[in-house]
Formats: sequence, structure tokens, C-alpha cells
Amino acid sequence: MRRTIICLTAIHAMFFATTVAAETVDNQPQTSDIAILAEKALLTDITAIGDQILVAVGERGHILRSQDAKNWVQATVPVQANLNSVYFVNKQQGWAVGHDASILATQDGGVSWQLQHFAPQVDKPLFDVYFFDSQHGIAVGAYGLFYRTTDSGKNWQKEFHPEVLSEDDQDYLQQLQESDEQMYETELGAILPHFNRLYADGNVLYMAGEAGFVAKSIDNGLSWLRLDEFYNGSLFDITRTTQMSLLTVGLRGHAFISDDQGMNWQQVALTESATFNSAFSDASGRQYLVGNAGVLLVSDKTGKTYTDYSQPDGKAIVNGLIWQGQLILVTKVGIKTINLSELN
Repeated sequence: MRRTIICLTAIHAMFFATTVAAETVDNQPQTSDIAILAEKALLTDITAIGDQILVAVGERGHILRSQDAKNWVQATVPVQANLNSVYFVNKQQGWAVGHDASILATQDGGVSWQLQHFAPQVDKPLFDVYFFDSQHGIAVGAYGLFYRTTDSGKNWQKEFHPEVLSEDDQDYLQQLQESDEQMYETELGAILPHFNRLYADGNVLYMAGEAGFVAKSIDNGLSWLRLDEFYNGSLFDITRTTQMSLLTVGLRGHAFISDDQGMNWQQVALTESATFNSAFSDASGRQYLVGNAGVLLVSDKTGKTYTDYSQPDGKAIVNGLIWQGQLILVTKVGIKTINLSELN
């Protein structure tokens, strides 16, 4: 049986140790099963389409859609791979990515989905997807896996970005290319860090990943500048706060903030030791840090002081968003909704 890569986003350290991508038959995609309690199963990402629709993705190809955050309808999806990220560029067009280098697309606001890319032989998951406009987008994942489309996903081209490597690793690759072509090809698939999360900040695109990796691009990801390392553990999210600082979070309760576009970082003083999976803000300026062991930290409006609202069930929280006065979380046990009034 082929080696199955465990999801290497923030939650890899915990529950994906036992949740693997669905096996395929003869490397062919299998339609996701409709599950009665899909909204209570592992979900990994959620996004809002305007103010009307929520779309969440998760294990075994589950994609759920809701108009009220209470009633969820599971879409028919042509793949059973675990899905890790979902992104909509407008109210109709969206993409979801996951294991088996799967890329799914919708043209009707998440009601139906089509498989655009499926490569189980690559044996690597995709962790995030972002579109600059309705035609141009990228998807990234484990060991530097990187795909680009210029035609709404009709075609996806694989890219390799050696500029994010250290000088020593770049020299090593060059020597291998000249001396051992077979080993060179092998190293191309393993030498890059895991690309865990993309974040667009105006015309600048940031990417965070394994072993303190943070890079930025000013040309839609065609080339990257790797920022100086400030932490040797993996980072799983990066975002801009409403106070206009960059915030990145990762393993073992580590969070860092930068006030100079990522040139220098300071660790945020927190007592939490569980891994942070995601960070996001609300319109009032509060930051939300969510993670393993039910971790939920909420800052005050200055973004400097955090209050612990961790969930007593201890189930990992993977991501979330603010929607219609509610905090909507996707977790190891599905959707969890908290009224913002409970967090005052």
C-alpha cells in the first residue's frame, strides 16, 4: 500500500495522526459518501460567501453549505480525499484543496463541485489555495508542493521555488544536478519546507510554513523572498491584525507579531502551550487564536491582552470566522457556534 501523508497543517501533531486521506481504487477518485452527521465530523476550514452563505470543508471530501450556521447541507463531491482549505474569489466561483493533490472547483456558490486536479501518485497533500482573480490562482502544500493556474483551474502547472531555500541548500541542489541527476530529482520533491498557509495583504502575498518559514511575494507568487528566521518551529497561519501588524502562529502556543512588514518579529506573551492552528480578527479589532485541546484565546480591542475562552471538551479547533454576530468554529467534532456576547 502506498505511503499516505498525514495532513501537515497545524493539526498534524494531533488528530490527523489517526485520520488519513481516503484510499483510492486503482488511483481513481471515488465520490464522497453523504454522511448524516457530516456537520459533526472533522472539519478543517470555513469561509463566508458574502453575508448569506457559509461553506465548510473537511475529512473524506465533505463539503457543507449553510445559510444560517445551524442547518447544513452536504454537497456531492467527486473525491473522498481529506480537504484542508476552501476559498471563494466571488459569490459563485470557489476552490477547495486537500490530500492526493486534489483541487475542486465550484461555479454555483458551492452547491456543486468538479474535480480539476487529482494526483495520488504525488503522495502529498495541498494545504491552502488562493485566487488573485477569477482566472489566476495558486495552491500550495507539503514539501513545497506548488501549483498555478491562469485559466480558472482548467489547467494547473506545477512550479518549484528554489529561491526560498538557504544558500547552502541551493548550492547542494546545483551540485546534485551536475553530479547525480536521479538524486537531484528525488531531492526536488523533498527539500522544500511544507507550505502551510497563504495570506494576501494588498499587493503582497505571504506564505507561512514548516520550521519557521515565512516568505513574501510582490508578483503574485512568481518569485519569493524568504524572511529571516525567527523561530525554528512550524507556523500554521499568518494574517494582518486590525492594528496593522502581521501576526503568525504555530506549534506549542507560539505567536509572533511584526510591525515592519515581517522584517522583525516579537513573540507574543502567552501562557498557552497547545499548538495554534489559525488566527483571525473581527471588525472591532479583537484577535482570535484557535488550536488543539480546544484552545480559544480572544484579545481585547488593542490586540495586546488575551482572555482564555478555551472549550471544556478539549477538542481541537482548526479554524473559524465571525459571521452575523457569531463565532463559527470548525473543529475535530464539526461545527461549533458561540455568540459573541458570550465572549465579552
